[in-house]
Amino acid sequence: MRRFRGEGLNKVDSKGRVSIPALFRRVIESCDPGWTDGLQPELVIVYGDNRKNFLECYTIQAIDEVDQKISDLPRGSIQRKMLERLFHGQSFPTSVDDTGRLVIPQRLREKIGITAEAYFIASGDTFQIWNPETFKEDQEKANAWLQSLPEDFDPLLSLIHISEPTRPERIAFSVIGLKKKRGGGGGGGGG
Repeated sequence: MRRFRGEGLNKVDSKGRVSIPALFRRVIESCDPGWTDGLQPELVIVYGDNRKNFLECYTIQAIDEVDQKISDLPRGSIQRKMLERLFHGQSFPTSVDDTGRLVIPQRLREKIGITAEAYFIASGDTFQIWNPETFKEDQEKANAWLQSLPEDFDPLLSLIHISEPTRPERIAFSVIGLKKKRGGGGGGGGG
């Protein structure tokens, strides 16, 4: 599965039409098994989680994976019911038109406060659509979190699972680096 990369700020017209970043369009096309030249690639906008201040856009492949995981849950379970509501009931299937635009319905624009511009940002196998000002506020929180970490902290370290035997020398180096930063000394004996 291809991943989205990048970001973009685009104008929204009075009908809710907005251009999708070109790199995003290529991913949407490649992840829509029914798409061929001349057809409009499809995607799904999920909007039901009220804790989120953005719209989450799924390729057909990505939403199919989510649907399969929901289907694997026990029928009638509260978890399955809630996920079906969020991903089936509170979602909007749509397509990208011939000019690379997407129509965001009025109620979804109102939900996240989009008026004249929409901010797009990649998020792995999905992308998000934000009100630019709301995104700026959220990014300031992320920057504050990063500033609170030690200067030599590598965010990629959070991807390492201690139980994995891969690259033990990098794990050891990183742990030693953190110990030095915190004043815990070198490690490994005397250095």
